Amino acid sequence: MRVPNFEKIKQVAKDAGLDDIAVTGVEPLFEARAAIKERKHQGLHAGMNFTYGNPERATDPAQLFEGAKSILVAVRRYKPPSVDEPQTSDPGTKAGVEGPKGVVASYVCSDEYGKLRQGLTTVANYLEGFGARTEVVMDDNRLADRAVAARAGLGWLGRNTMLLHPELGSWTVIGSVVTDAPIGGRSEKTHDGCGTCRRCSTDCPTGAIDEFGVLNANKCLAWLLQAKGPFPRQYRTALGDRLYGCDDCQVLCPINDETMKASETISPKDSKVDIVALLDSADEELMKQFGHWYIPRRRPEYLRRNALVVLGNSQSHNDLEVDRVLANCLISSEPLVRSHAVWAALRLGKEHLIGPDVAESLVEHDPDGIVRAELEEWGISLDSDSQ
Repeated sequence: MRVPNFEKIKQVAKDAGLDDIAVTGVEPLFEARAAIKERKHQGLHAGMNFTYGNPERATDPAQLFEGAKSILVAVRRYKPPSVDEPQTSDPGTKAGVEGPKGVVASYVCSDEYGKLRQGLTTVANYLEGFGARTEVVMDDNRLADRAVAARAGLGWLGRNTMLLHPELGSWTVIGSVVTDAPIGGRSEKTHDGCGTCRRCSTDCPTGAIDEFGVLNANKCLAWLLQAKGPFPRQYRTALGDRLYGCDDCQVLCPINDETMKASETISPKDSKVDIVALLDSADEELMKQFGHWYIPRRRPEYLRRNALVVLGNSQSHNDLEVDRVLANCLISSEPLVRSHAVWAALRLGKEHLIGPDVAESLVEHDPDGIVRAELEEWGISLDSDSQ
C-alpha cells in the first residue's frame, strides 16, 4: 500500500468543508475508559447510553476493524448563537402577538452532522484510492470522539467536558476516519487552557458541572430534553424557553468569546420554534421537521413534552391560542402529553381548563400514574376509584 501524505490529506479535508484534522494511533484510551466507568458507577450518566453502554469498545479504536492503524480526527465548525442576544430570552418577551417561542441549540439549527459525514466520506474515499481500508465513525457509541480528538491534538477537554480547540473554540462537531494506512504527522496533546476559570460551573442553570470535566447528566438540561419519561419537575422552571439542547456552558466560556465575535453566527429567528405551531402539528409533520434531532424512541410526544414545559414558562397568561392548544393537549391519548399539559396550564394560572370533570377524565388510560401524580402535585385530589 502506498502511504498517503498527511499534508495532502489535510488539504482534501479542508476542501471538503472540514475545519481541522489531525492524526493519532489506535491505542486504547485508558484514561477516558476509567473516567466513563467511574461516572457510570456514580450514576452521573443518568441512563445515558452512548459510550456508557460499552466503555471498553468506545475506548479501544483497534476494535473497529482488524488491522486498523491510524485515526484521522476532524472537526467542523458550526455557527454559534448571536452574541447580541442571549441564548435564552426572557420567556415573556415573545408571548402575545407573535406567540411563545422555543430555543434550540445551535448545532441543530442546520444539519451539521450530515455535512461532517460528507467531509469525512471524502477523506475516506481519498484514502481508499491508495488501497486503504477505511471506516467513518461519528456521533455514535463506538468511539469516545472527544477523548480521541484531544489525544490527536485538536484541543483539550475543558471544565465543561467539551473539546476546546485553540482557534475554533467548542463550536464544533467531531468525527473520525479509521484506516489501516500507517499515516504519519501526529500532533502533541494540547495543554489545558481553562486554568482556574469556573464560569461554566458557577453559571450553569442547574449546577450540572461541579468537578472539572465532570458532568452530572441528572441535572444537564441538554440531556434531560433527550431523556425518556417526564421532564423532572425540579428543573422545569430552570429550562426557561429551551426546546432542545442548551448552549449555556459554551456561550459562557471565555475561550469562545473571540470566536463568537469574529465569525458568522446563528440568526435568533433561525434558532427559535413556534410552540403553538409545534403543538398543533401532526406526528408526521413533527418528524419530518425535527426528525434529525435525537428524540427518545422516535416518539413525537417527547417533542410535545418539551414544548409544554417551554409553554408553561412563557408567561402567556392571556393568549387564547395558548388556551386552545393546552385544551387539545389535555385530551391527548398520550399520558406524557396530558401530564405536562396539566403542569403548563396550572403554571400559567389557567385553572379553568381543568375542572373536576376534566380532572377525572385526565387520569383515564394513565398506566404509570404520571397524570395523577401531576394533578396531586398541584393539590388536585381525585376519587380513589378513578382509573
